[in-house]
Amino acid sequence: METAIDFGKIIIADLILSGDNALIIGMAAAGLAPELRKKAILYGMVIAAVLRIVFAIIATKLLGIPGILFFGSLLLFWVCWRLFQEIRAGIDHQAEEALETADDPEGGYTGPPRRTMASALISITIADVSMSLDNVLAVAAIADGDTTKLVFGLGLAIVLMAFFATLIMKLLTKYPWISWLGLAVLIYVASEMFYRGVFDINLGVGPYLGLIEGWDLSKGH
Repeated sequence: METAIDFGKIIIADLILSGDNALIIGMAAAGLAPELRKKAILYGMVIAAVLRIVFAIIATKLLGIPGILFFGSLLLFWVCWRLFQEIRAGIDHQAEEALETADDPEGGYTGPPRRTMASALISITIADVSMSLDNVLAVAAIADGDTTKLVFGLGLAIVLMAFFATLIMKLLTKYPWISWLGLAVLIYVASEMFYRGVFDINLGVGPYLGLIEGWDLSKGH
């Protein structure tokens, strides 16, 4: 049951944090010739998701270092604040419009080709590398060292975002409570991460600095 809940958390986190990526991918694709756009959106989503899996696996290993959990939780609280601002700014609505424009043969740029597919994907990749911190921290914290759980959860999210990106953005725009629910999940994850980052006998800064005795707060205890 706990594993299923964690999978659900990972998928929710990945989807609600995908708005900024969908916006960048949609805008980059809209600058291409119409016949290249669908491929650019698909490839862009896959690149974004694969980068997240690689970075999240690295982050999962790093979170096993004493003290990293505490600082990671502070960064995750910052992610929650950023997501709160994005929800209020309607980033999902902007992403939905960008994807629809890219999907419309008469929308976006329709003149002679002025950039190649490769240049668009390079732009998407560079932007995604710089924006992956939020997703990476969230899924790594939820996975709690379980690489199988991490890869499976994000793998499913890859399929959803690659083939149903516009539909997902429409849902998030039409039902904003989904985004607020996702924000609540992330706040819970960040709070749990902070608690462990302070009090866990193996990973917490309290025991590590000798300030408190600490407890074994690893899962299963």
